[in-house]
Amino acid sequence: MPLFNSVLARSLTLLPKWAAHPFARPYVAGESATEALDVVKSLNAGGFAVTLDILGEHVESAGEARAVRDAYSKLYDLLGERSLDCNISLKLTHLGLGVERKLARENLLHLAAKAREHGNFLRIDMESSRYTDETIALYRECRESCEDTGMVLQARLRRTLSDIEALRGPGFNCRICKGIYLESEEVSFTGAAEIRENFSRAVRAILDGGGYAAIATHDTEVIDSLEAWLIENGVPPGRFEFQVLHGVPMAGRLEKLRERGYRVRVYVPFGEDWFDYSIRRLRENPRILGYVLKNLFRRRRGPARAAAPPAKDPQWQDDETVHA
Repeated sequence: MPLFNSVLARSLTLLPKWAAHPFARPYVAGESATEALDVVKSLNAGGFAVTLDILGEHVESAGEARAVRDAYSKLYDLLGERSLDCNISLKLTHLGLGVERKLARENLLHLAAKAREHGNFLRIDMESSRYTDETIALYRECRESCEDTGMVLQARLRRTLSDIEALRGPGFNCRICKGIYLESEEVSFTGAAEIRENFSRAVRAILDGGGYAAIATHDTEVIDSLEAWLIENGVPPGRFEFQVLHGVPMAGRLEKLRERGYRVRVYVPFGEDWFDYSIRRLRENPRILGYVLKNLFRRRRGPARAAAPPAKDPQWQDDETVHA
């Protein structure tokens, strides 16, 4: 079955998009803002906060970048109108960083002003290491006009603890994720144990420095060890939150975290670029195909409880840039 799932995951790129929809649905909240906001409302009703991301990156023109900026601007308006517990995450290459730094800066500051207008929050996602310095610089500049701005650092990168040391302080709001970008050993840890250890060190460093930590992982062992550290050190729940990707099963773990008084935020992507994103997720975790197929079969036979992977299945402990 694992071999079948892997072969099927690689074959999905050959299918028409309509045939891939059932496999993408667990991960993506549709193509439109209306569909995404329905998902946000449902998650809020279940006690979860949300961050929305319009799928895509590396636009090729100023016009494309401004169109993305306008879409995010409208999204802030819609979130304000509906009073949803939801903020926004975005990638700087989606705002034109790969085209021209000045373009990305203008678009970012425009959205920071929009976030401030609505009393909302803006998080700048981290991309590959070639953009790390520029992302940090633009984050610093953005915070001058909008204090409610956060960023992302990746535990995979060797420089991350040094970056936290330079950025740390009461106003520093940072999501820590493992990271998905494959980098050279010169700049990146490659072993799972090393990345896990650096993840935990990064979270502790942010909190020791007085910052706010968004703990973005599905790795239950990391969550358990950090929760024990948080309790032992008396870190109040208002100083951190847990973040996960929409559609990645956690076998009830999210509800338990929420019941213990922790804030849990779900990273919800949507947009016309859903196909490439979903294929990447399926290739990273081919076993999801087996669960999707089981659920499709059960729907045909009648109502039944959806199949879900085991809580400790290591297939579900790999992380996207979450998020978040």
